[in-house]
Amino acid sequence: MSAKRESIGRTVTVAFLVCLVCSVVVSTAAVSLRPAQIQNALLDKQRNILSIAGLLQPGVSIEEQFANITPRLVDLRSGRFSDEHDALTFDAQRAASDPDLSKRLADGDDIANIRRREHFTTVYMVESSDGGIETLILPIYGAGLWSTLYGFIALEGDLNTIVGLGFYQHAETPGLGGEVDNPNWKQQWEGNLVFDEDGNVATRVVKGGVDRGSPQADYAVDGLAGATLTARGVEDLVRFWMGEQGFRPFLNNLSDGEA
Repeated sequence: MSAKRESIGRTVTVAFLVCLVCSVVVSTAAVSLRPAQIQNALLDKQRNILSIAGLLQPGVSIEEQFANITPRLVDLRSGRFSDEHDALTFDAQRAASDPDLSKRLADGDDIANIRRREHFTTVYMVESSDGGIETLILPIYGAGLWSTLYGFIALEGDLNTIVGLGFYQHAETPGLGGEVDNPNWKQQWEGNLVFDEDGNVATRVVKGGVDRGSPQADYAVDGLAGATLTARGVEDLVRFWMGEQGFRPFLNNLSDGEA
């Protein structure tokens, strides 16, 4: 009986020690690898920004290319630049879930179905030699069918013509909603306009395809076959972020030289 107890005790002790050692190893690895993970995530984000803005050059380091882009923090409440946080490292996605750094949207305003909108976010600017804006890259996100889509929309210096649009994070169904990543579909956004002559957000995703002879063709892209809800989500999130609850006040101030 004593030998049996001793055997069980030893087994439990050995199991405990193995678990303890494994926990220490895993924790140490997680801590030591954290800076590399953060750096890789930043590089991936920068790569996506460059790609969506049509600036990605194969064979050139991401850091070197991104040196030509200026990150600026924007206070979405005032529509003006802010120095309250570090523009390069500010985590807008996390801020959106913090009641102190975000606001709850009224149902009628929340067309992107995001519930809360952060007070601050980071925009990215490519400036010309005379100090003007060549390209402005804005973060956008909103609900698709199965997930929240996170991406960027890039505008020309007129703050109306779309240079590119794309998503770097989502969990839509491959072959259906996942077609938001299809280069042919993303290309349709290029050269489109966001605002009509009256200054209204006119962007549309058209189920069944765009009539290229229509006056609305400059504001529209084809829908995604079999992914109507995801396509509608993309339309809604673009319209939200280009609207009054998103970047519209900032774009107005920037256009007037008051940002």
